[in-house]
Amino acid sequence: MTLTPLRLAANQPRARFYDGGARIARFRGDGPAEPYTPEDWVGSVTSVRGAAPVGQTRLDDGTLLADAIAADPEGWLGAAHVSRWGADAKLLVKLLDAGQRLPVHAHPSGDFAAAHLGEAHGKAEAWYILSPGTVYLGLRDDADPARLRELVDAQRTTELLQLLNAIEVEPHDTVYVPPGTLHAIGAGILLAEVQEPEDLSILLEWHGFELDGVADGHLGLGFDRALSAVRTAGETADDLARLVRRDHDATSSLAADAADYFRLERFGNGAELESGFSVLIALEGELTLTTETGALALPAGSTTLVPAAAGVARLSGSGRVLAARPPKP
Repeated sequence: MTLTPLRLAANQPRARFYDGGARIARFRGDGPAEPYTPEDWVGSVTSVRGAAPVGQTRLDDGTLLADAIAADPEGWLGAAHVSRWGADAKLLVKLLDAGQRLPVHAHPSGDFAAAHLGEAHGKAEAWYILSPGTVYLGLRDDADPARLRELVDAQRTTELLQLLNAIEVEPHDTVYVPPGTLHAIGAGILLAEVQEPEDLSILLEWHGFELDGVADGHLGLGFDRALSAVRTAGETADDLARLVRRDHDATSSLAADAADYFRLERFGNGAELESGFSVLIALEGELTLTTETGALALPAGSTTLVPAAAGVARLSGSGRVLAARPPKP
């Protein structure tokens, strides 16, 4: 079977715990979205936690992308990637529409996830902002873990949110969220998200959301253990300047340590993408992607999966695309 770049339809799991979805539909040029479908899982080999295979991408013939990769890992991921990581795609990409502010939460590191959950990855993530708003990132000052636990148990959410840095963001800003860092996304923001391929969240806030945080907020570990994965040191001005970047002309503006987990880059006319597994999100204009297997139009709002076997990909036309890729092997 010849592997070629593949245009992807929206893949929005239903009945999520926060509202959204309309901005994704507008961005993609689709019809009206169902309520509570705030995430489009793009080129996904990851399931919603506890609901497999919900969240995973299906190819046109109905095959799960994860199964297709397992059957031909070198074709999808490339020989160098497979030599280092096997058939692990090492990537999850989403479009996310915050129809309401997301709760304060954090994600565990790979070491924590391996030791306590038996998972292959933690969850570092990064955001590419598509519409303006406020994000909340890291603690303003060092926090006493006992005090943090008190706020969580009592669901004193206003006080909890006030502990975090509130940051105004604009389209094309990037934000890197290291594992363990408390964060939330403000209402009204549309963003593209690249992350490690896990659905692991430690919830410090759940009041007013469609979820049972007491039962589900701690990954089945209990809050004593789960909260030990949370970074309680405050972020300095230098920390925030490293994590939040506003260089709209750079190919990549993520913090350097994000490269251990994934790559997120912008490309336009004349760019060449080396052979490898890529998820493309067309930001604006209309570009054409040309590979050894042919040409494919990339209209604004479209999402495209590029297998390694397609070879070097070249872009022509006007506009820009966002390319999410695994770390460089």
